[in-house]
Amino acid sequence: MKYLPLVLRNLLRRKVRTTFTILSIVVAFLLFGFLMTVRAAFAMGVDLAGADRLMVIHRVSIIQPLPQSYGPKIRATPGVTDLTHANWFGGYYQNPNNFMANMAVDPESWLRMYPEFEMPEEQKKAWFADRAGAAVGIDTAKKFGWKAGDHVPLISPIYRKPDNSPWDFTIRGIYDSSKKGVDKTQFFFH
Repeated sequence: MKYLPLVLRNLLRRKVRTTFTILSIVVAFLLFGFLMTVRAAFAMGVDLAGADRLMVIHRVSIIQPLPQSYGPKIRATPGVTDLTHANWFGGYYQNPNNFMANMAVDPESWLRMYPEFEMPEEQKKAWFADRAGAAVGIDTAKKFGWKAGDHVPLISPIYRKPDNSPWDFTIRGIYDSSKKGVDKTQFFFH
């Protein structure tokens, strides 16, 4: 006796029950997939950043900086060994479709805090010395054909110049990383 015709006839006997059973199985798998994605997303930040770094942001938005008076208080917290800051700039290159993550940072403390951003020593020194200098990830540099010494205008809808002209930066360093999962598309400047 073949079981397939018996199973099909029984499934088609109560079509509503069969439909709801199949839908409940599909929903269960979808929920499982979504929940595993959320779980992985929450854990990914810790895996990537490491358990030895803590980011403190303004409760309103990432573009709102914390008061400078918080710096010494955070540094005085037991277990804190170093401190840096980053301010979201939100700029884009030439048109809004050429958006990349770009932040104003303190270059020396930023590179101490993120040693996975690897850059040649002479490029580091050039970036530290140039107030209009910038460091860009290798993926972004390849995308736009940038190299060290190029001038890059960024337009920021958040921080505008009085004459609405773009902010001009000189690429002084191009960072790479041998560590897996590091974002190599960012743009950092003084």
